[in-house]
Amino acid sequence: MSYAQQHLNEAVEIIQKIDADAIEKVADLLAVVKIDGGRIFFLGVGGSAGNCSHAVNDFRKIVGIESYAPTDNVSELTARTNDEGWATIFVEWLKISKLTAKDALFILSVGGGNLEKNISPNLVEALKYAKSVGAKVTGVVGRDGGYTGQVADACVIVPTVNIDNITPHSEAFQAVVWHLLVSHPKLKANQTKWESAVK
Repeated sequence: MSYAQQHLNEAVEIIQKIDADAIEKVADLLAVVKIDGGRIFFLGVGGSAGNCSHAVNDFRKIVGIESYAPTDNVSELTARTNDEGWATIFVEWLKISKLTAKDALFILSVGGGNLEKNISPNLVEALKYAKSVGAKVTGVVGRDGGYTGQVADACVIVPTVNIDNITPHSEAFQAVVWHLLVSHPKLKANQTKWESAVK
């Protein structure tokens, strides 16, 4: 079997195993955020940060929810990293943004944050702050969900089908899930270009 076929077979297995009910729970949570006039703050690092930027676009344009990703502001991100340290970059950004109970943190991460292993401590600190102000917490994460999986109000965990491919599958399925969400009848407010062009 070619590697391409193996990778695609793994993706099919993930689709068969992923928890659709968990995705519906995320849709319900975000629908409440929209009704309440809350905002979504997308947090991620590495490839997941790039996904956050794309998700912000889709949730603003297609769903009509005010959304942000701190990683889109490179100047502030690097200043905070340099002056205050990596672990607090997101929590301090959220404080300036006046995160409230109407808002949601949406974590896109391979591991979900783990303080014991010093992996994505910035996500963990942001999650602790979000919980302290009563903000909603959701995410699409891989492995066992990490800290995000432990504290989220609704969370989708991408099933691990090959330990050698946790990162590519986790980041790929972040996109699958958020695109599902922005297409969801409970959330979608605006038609996308190609779909409207063919009707």
